[in-house]
Formats: sequence, structure tokens, C-alpha cells
Amino acid sequence: MIEYLYLITRSERQKVMALAQSHSIDAILVTEMTRWGRSTIDLIETLQSLHSWHVSLIAQTGLQFDLNTPQGRLIAHLMASLAEFERDLVRERVRSGVAAAKARGQKFGRQPGQRLKADKLGPKVLQMVQQGYSYRKIAEILNLSKTTVNDIVKRHRQSAKKPSLER
Repeated sequence: MIEYLYLITRSERQKVMALAQSHSIDAILVTEMTRWGRSTIDLIETLQSLHSWHVSLIAQTGLQFDLNTPQGRLIAHLMASLAEFERDLVRERVRSGVAAAKARGQKFGRQPGQRLKADKLGPKVLQMVQQGYSYRKIAEILNLSKTTVNDIVKRHRQSAKKPSLER
């Protein structure tokens, strides 16, 4: 039986492991060996479990580890360690890049005032609210999210409430 799972989630991974444990499958094909495990320890433990169940883990790159030999175990451990090291380096580079950008004054996220679609459709949304349409129906008709409709109405109500300077 051949079953294909793409972009596997944790629960799907657990299902595949259950299939392996029940001897329903002989091999698992992955895009990269290192993508199967969440960490070095996780990958090694998974490889050992699969080995004990006589299930192969094969990478599309052609790598297949024979955990029966010391060389196979060494290569599996090295590959898993290098992959985890690479992930840590990428994470560190991203963090330092973000910190450097913030130091240069770079702003992240949506800039204030950039609500092109909401600003364009604001008057129509407010008109439909006055006509008694529900936020969900307005969102559906105007192809907006319900949250956007809610934000438009909330901004309108806040701008309508001007603080009084009189006492």
C-alpha cells in the first residue's frame, strides 16, 4: 500500500509512526532526512524506533541509513547534528538581522494608516451597518473579513467621540 502525505503535521507524523509500529508500512519517503525530526535527539530516537520495527526512512536525495552498522549510525547522528546546527545558525542570523534593522530605525509590521481596502470601503460598510446588515453579511458581500468590518466601525465610533474640553 502506498500512501502519500505532504507537509506532514505532528498528528500525521504520529499516525505514520503508528503504521510503522504495526508493520503496515515498509518505508517512509521524506524530502530530506533532517526534516523528519524536530531535533537531533528526536531524529535519532525516531530512526532507532523505525529500525526496531524494520521500517526504512529514505530521503528523496537517496540517503538511507543502515542503523545496523556503526558507520550508518555515525552518519545518521552527524546529519542530524548538522541539520540542527544549521537551524540554530539561521535562527541566530534572523535574530541579529532583526536587531540590526531595529537599531537602524526600521519599523516592522503594517505601517500606521496603511488600510487601503478598509479606507476605500469604509463609507460603504458604515452605510450597510446603518441599513441593519450584520457584520458577517457585510464582510461576505464586500469580500472583507468580519474583523475588518468590526475595525472600520470601531474606528468610526472612536472618531465620532471627540473629547469635550468643557467642564
